[in-house]
Order: sequence, then structure tokens, then C-alpha cells
Amino acid sequence: MKRARTLLWLATGVPVGAVLLVVWVGLLALGIAGLPVLVGLPILLAVPLLGIPAGAAERWRLRLAGITVDDPHGDPDRPGLFAWLGCRYREPATWRELAHLLAFSVFWPVDLLVLGCLLGLPLSLLTAPVTSALNGGEVKIVKAVLLSGQGAAWAAVPVGVLGLAAAAYLLGHYARLRAAPVRFLLGRGEHDVRELMRSRARLVGAFDAERRRIERDLHDGTQQRLVALGMTLGLARLAGPDELPALVAKAHDEAGQALTELQELIQGIHPRILTDRGLPAALASLADRMPVPVTVTADIDARLPAMIEACAYFVVSEALTNVVRHSGSSMACVDARIVDRRLFVAVEDDGVGGAVARLGGGLAGLADRVAAVGGRLLVDSPPGGPTVVRAGLPCG
Repeated sequence: MKRARTLLWLATGVPVGAVLLVVWVGLLALGIAGLPVLVGLPILLAVPLLGIPAGAAERWRLRLAGITVDDPHGDPDRPGLFAWLGCRYREPATWRELAHLLAFSVFWPVDLLVLGCLLGLPLSLLTAPVTSALNGGEVKIVKAVLLSGQGAAWAAVPVGVLGLAAAAYLLGHYARLRAAPVRFLLGRGEHDVRELMRSRARLVGAFDAERRRIERDLHDGTQQRLVALGMTLGLARLAGPDELPALVAKAHDEAGQALTELQELIQGIHPRILTDRGLPAALASLADRMPVPVTVTADIDARLPAMIEACAYFVVSEALTNVVRHSGSSMACVDARIVDRRLFVAVEDDGVGGAVARLGGGLAGLADRVAAVGGRLLVDSPPGGPTVVRAGLPCG
């Protein structure tokens, strides 16, 4: 079964390669011809993008041979055609797919030659009895060997079966060799894999640092409050009637402070309002707590996956924290909307700019958090401002 699927992949590649050759050569000629009237310029700019649908079709065809190749493309950080084009032109995967398109559309005759050479003789032997009956008892095998009579024709059938088995074996090895460069060009590059591993390592480190921060906050804050509360209640048990009201009041105050610190800690881990009322309400609550004016626009009319909502919330939270600490901004704007089954979140301020996603910094941690859910983070912060932090997250 697997060998049959491999043969199907090789065989369907011949017409696909021929069509691709006609398409990209035709568009290239049309673009060059249209250059004097400027019509050809957008056509020529679109030619490199032909590799994207061709690569997607080839990744689908590879499944016929039992080979799965992941899509190497990332998602744009904001909606719109220009954002998509900028993302695609910057990606190495786009140019690898273009190289595959050019190679595939030129070298498909090699596949045709290999298929013809390896399958031509066995198929001629297998069909010898039929051909002999139609030609009056004679048949030529690949225009070279003449067989006379039905006996000789039927004697060629077992040889054809053995030849077909040998051809299938050889084509299987050829297909593996043929698929190796295709997987290299259409899959994730070595750089992408290394960056993914580094991103995961940074994310694990960030989670470990967050765990230590929570432990430190509990030890230095809430735990000390509870210890003091226990000591105060112990003194209250031994106190006389005159001292008891003051000790109870002190214990009540310490309990209130411990509860406040716990609520602040929980708010930093996962705000309750995000769970109960969703992302728009959580963003509005976050903006109200900021010391600078923050305008929130959230065009979201449905609940999103909890992981996506939490990721978007902490992107905005970290970005607004940087606005307050570093930007010198007088205001900020938050925009969240869903376009084409993706959540796009943007935070913009009018500060001094110059924000950089340094290794180990908050923005780098945000980028890793966003990448962990299949999204992408972009920071645009020229010197002098403004600073815009954008994130695109899958929410389908």
C-alpha cells in the first residue's frame, strides 16, 4: 500500500510540475512585457509568492507518500494585506518555496523518465497477451523484442510481475531520495528548529522565575502577615479585658492586609475578572488601574479559549507596565479585535520609544509566551516614539 502511494505521488508530480512551469513562465513573461506601462511591476512582485500555494499543494501531495511536513510560515502580527505581504517577503520559508517551485517545474521530466524506464518494460510484459491478441499473435516489447504466439505472450507475464515488483522497490528508493530536498525546502529550516528550541528553553526559564517570584512574595509578604496574625491572636487569648479590644482590632487589620496581598498576588497570576467576564472587561479593569490615561477598544463579542485570553491579557499588562515605568508617556491606547479567526492586540503610547526585546527582559518573555500558543509578537519602537506592541494570536 505504501509503495502504491509513493508511485501515486511520483506520477501526479509530472502533470503538476508541467502546470507550474507554464504558470510561472507565463506570469514572468507577462510581467516583463508589461513593465513599460507599469502593469508588469505588480505581476513581477507576485511571482515570488507563487511558491506559497505551490508549497502548500506539495506538502499535501507528500501525504500521499506517507510524509508529513509542517507548514513553516508564521502569521502576520496585524491584519491586512500589507502586513501579510511584509511577513511573507521577510520569511526565509517563502524563498525556499520559490526555489522548490523553480526546481520542481524544471526537473519534472526526470520523474517522467524514471517512471517510464522502470515501469515501461514490466507493463509491456504484463499486457503482452492482450496486445498479442489484438495484433494477430505478435507483440513487440518496448519496440525491441518480438514475441510470436499466445504461448510466448503468456510466458512473459510472470517476468512482468517480477519486473513490476523490482520497479516498485527501486521507485521506493528513488522517491525517498526525491523527497529529501523537498522536505528541506518546504519544511521548517534548521534555524527555525533551533530558534524554537531556544524559545522553549527561555519559556521554561521564565516560568521557573515566575514560580520563584510567587514563592518569594508569599514568604516575604503573606506568610509574615499570617505569622503576625497568629502571634496577635495568641496574645489576645492571654490578654485581660482592657487589652483584648486593641489586640482583636490589630488582628483584624493584619488579616485584612494579608487578604489584600493575596488578592494582589492572585491578580498577577490570573485575574478573576478575566475568568468570569472575559477579555474586554479584564482589559478595561487593567486600564482603570494604570496611573496614566488608557483608552481601550475591544471589538470582541465572544469568549475565546482561556489560554488565548490569558496570553492577550498579559501582553497588554506587560506593555502597559513598560509604558508606566520606561516610556514617559502621557497616554496609551489598547486595541483588541478578531480578524480571520485571529486575535490581534496592540498597545500604543506616545513616549520616548527605543524599547528593545532584550534576552531575559519582559518583552522577550512576552514573545516566547506568544510563540508558545502559536502567535507572533512585534515591537515597533523607534527613538522618539511612538512605541507599538502588537501580538497576533490564533483563536479558531
